[in-house]
Amino acid sequence: MRKKSEATMKRIMDYIEKYYFDHYNSPSNTKIAEAVGISRGTVHRYLVEMDERGMLSYTGREIRTNVMLKTDLNENRAAILGSVACGLPQFAEENIEEYVSLPESLFGKGPLYLLHAKGDSMIGAGIENGDMVVIKSQSEAEEGEIVVALIDNEATLKRFYIDKASKRIRLHPENPEMEDIFIDNCIIQGVAVKVIKDLE
Repeated sequence: MRKKSEATMKRIMDYIEKYYFDHYNSPSNTKIAEAVGISRGTVHRYLVEMDERGMLSYTGREIRTNVMLKTDLNENRAAILGSVACGLPQFAEENIEEYVSLPESLFGKGPLYLLHAKGDSMIGAGIENGDMVVIKSQSEAEEGEIVVALIDNEATLKRFYIDKASKRIRLHPENPEMEDIFIDNCIIQGVAVKVIKDLE
């Protein structure tokens, strides 16, 4: 059997940890292969050997390095639930695409889920089309918080206010070209706690 390259092991390790801190989960063998410039089968063989050496933990699907284990001793398992409109409200998508681990040290405690942002109504808050928004699931919000609001079975991401003059709910887009939405009632499905930028 050919001896494994120490330099390749280091490149694999560096990529896994960088990917983890960018995406909060471990990369697939395909992504590692593309990044390092080797085949998927070779990636698998390297990971098996690195696991045997105690450099990382590899189950055949999930990879954990010592740095990752120290980072996510306390973590939330969060579902990616589809898309939420940052523009006009759109139908909420409840299909779970996958689960990811979110370290409590970065995202806090509580039931969390993620949504893909669509549209440009929240660009002033740093939320752009394609970004992932981490939502803390709760049914109440403070004024000024960014919420997932359900209006007639359609979900939208906006800043939440109570209009003092009309006593109605005011959902404010963070885009000067768009107008506020005034409604009598809505269901708060959660509050935005973090944005994971779309790097593509």
